[in-house]
Amino acid sequence: MFIERDLYKSIMPLLPSPESIVITGMRRVGKTTLLKHIFDKIESNNKIYLDLENPRNQIYFQELDYDAVKKNLELLGLKNEERAYVFLDEIQWIKQLPSIVKYLMDTYRIKFILSGSSSFYLKNQFSESLAGRKYIFELYPLNFSEFLRLKNAPPLPEGLTQTSLAIYTTYKTYMDEYLKYGGFPGVVLKTSDTEKKAALDDIFTSYYQLEVLQFSDFRKSHKIRDLLFLLMERTGSQLDVQKLAGALGIARQTLMDYLAFLEGTYFIKVIKPYTTNRDVEIRKAGKLYVCDPGLVRQFSQVDEGSLFENAVFWNLQQNGIIKYYQRKNRAEIDFILDEKYAYEVKIHPEKEDLQKLKNMSGELGIQSARLVGREFVPMQEVLYLFNL
Repeated sequence: MFIERDLYKSIMPLLPSPESIVITGMRRVGKTTLLKHIFDKIESNNKIYLDLENPRNQIYFQELDYDAVKKNLELLGLKNEERAYVFLDEIQWIKQLPSIVKYLMDTYRIKFILSGSSSFYLKNQFSESLAGRKYIFELYPLNFSEFLRLKNAPPLPEGLTQTSLAIYTTYKTYMDEYLKYGGFPGVVLKTSDTEKKAALDDIFTSYYQLEVLQFSDFRKSHKIRDLLFLLMERTGSQLDVQKLAGALGIARQTLMDYLAFLEGTYFIKVIKPYTTNRDVEIRKAGKLYVCDPGLVRQFSQVDEGSLFENAVFWNLQQNGIIKYYQRKNRAEIDFILDEKYAYEVKIHPEKEDLQKLKNMSGELGIQSARLVGREFVPMQEVLYLFNL
């Protein structure tokens, strides 16, 4: 079964532009499926699609003369007399690809639509080589709205202002599954618990084998492996860099390099504290979230509250920049979106939680304050995964 990802609507209006389109993201999130869908929607015969993980297709780009690369593409049917579209998947396999793309864009005005697992180094290469000449889109595991579409769930009623018990009950089973197994499309489409767990194992193994071992140049890769498990146990918590470095027996700077790599390859996201003081923001610890609730549950023993908070984060973060807020007395707001909207995540929301959130938000000058609940409560200000 196929669904259009939310990102599709943002990409399609940019196809007439001269800039390249780059779709990045963690492995198995659906980049290839999205790329092929865009390919099929282009009403032109002057287009080609190549999977660069296939060694045969890599040969077309192994030329010192980039004009020879253009000739190779012509062998595949690309024509000069009309606009050409070149779709390249798994672009991380060709190291010189950014400079090839830049040359062919400038010289032959070819439109490139590219995708690949976001190797830390690949992302840097494209940022430097195609500065101002590309649009980068980041694809994540399914958000809950996309998950519901893939499961063919009933659509939410239009004009919904408050969630009723009937509406909550309709979507509760879907929420339970999403929080248990996450949003990787290949996992969602499996029909049994055994298959879903095996698929999650395979996703984690693939990430470690290819991103960590093959595309990184860290010598102590087993330390990153151990770090992955330690981080999953700390989902939703502030990062204590010194303590983590000590647990792994590595230097603080080495740990910082590892964390930057894991964030650059979309395995984790570390959010900053909300403050008007830049110095405080730099000093205070970041808060950690792991890419998918299914992976967290599969490989760690975190509590339900942390799992739910992790899922809420990934559904909110696609809407803007998220930070967290915490006072010296440890009172906090889980998420502040674009410095305008405050969200507090609760398994069972209560009126007292809402009042505290409104008080803290008001003191910060943030007028919109909502609770996000796991369990149903008859309160208008409570949101759920299905109406975030």
